Amino acid sequence: MTISAQHNEVPQAGSPGATRMKAGERREQILRAATETFGKYGYYGSSTAQVAAAAGVSQPYVVRTFGTKEQLFLEVIQRALTLLMNAFREAVADTDSPIPLDNRLGLAYVNQLSEHGTLLSLMHGFILGREPVIGMAGRRGFMEVYRYLRDEAGFSVPEVQNFLAQGMLINTMIGLRMTEEFETDADVRELMECAFPNKLDLVRAVAAADSLDAPETE
Repeated sequence: MTISAQHNEVPQAGSPGATRMKAGERREQILRAATETFGKYGYYGSSTAQVAAAAGVSQPYVVRTFGTKEQLFLEVIQRALTLLMNAFREAVADTDSPIPLDNRLGLAYVNQLSEHGTLLSLMHGFILGREPVIGMAGRRGFMEVYRYLRDEAGFSVPEVQNFLAQGMLINTMIGLRMTEEFETDADVRELMECAFPNKLDLVRAVAAADSLDAPETE
């Protein structure tokens, strides 16, 4: 169970406006920072201290708010799934769009890159199947997407399989930072242009912004 913050203490000395930020806003601030941190470094490569630094709060405050790194990661996964499912529902509901449904859903998926770390944090969650708690959450989340595409979006099972496979390919290329070879390797450029026909500029812009962040060391 998540440990909720019920106090108004300043999380980090000198933070502008820290005492005026509501607990819910501060919680979202931490989750955004955690999403980006876990997306970059994975579950094992991240710490609550890194998340705290990225959020501009104290590490004890993160622990008091979320309890453990595992619980924080679970909330990051749930938040990412909620954002993704909401985007899918909006795409399905947009029946006036001339864009075919599968393309609308694909665009909704790639648009999650605008929320740094969302897709990669989900991928990190999906590969931790051997972890009892995280693995169960990852499986449930993955199957939630599967069932939605089959039952609500109306995809056939092979269509869902192809859609999910495309999503995993996109995640793999993002995780591998394939954009770094875009200008120098014609085959990389060919693959990325095929995978991101309408969102290549967004993918490259997100990658460029990430590259500005120097690697952290502990």
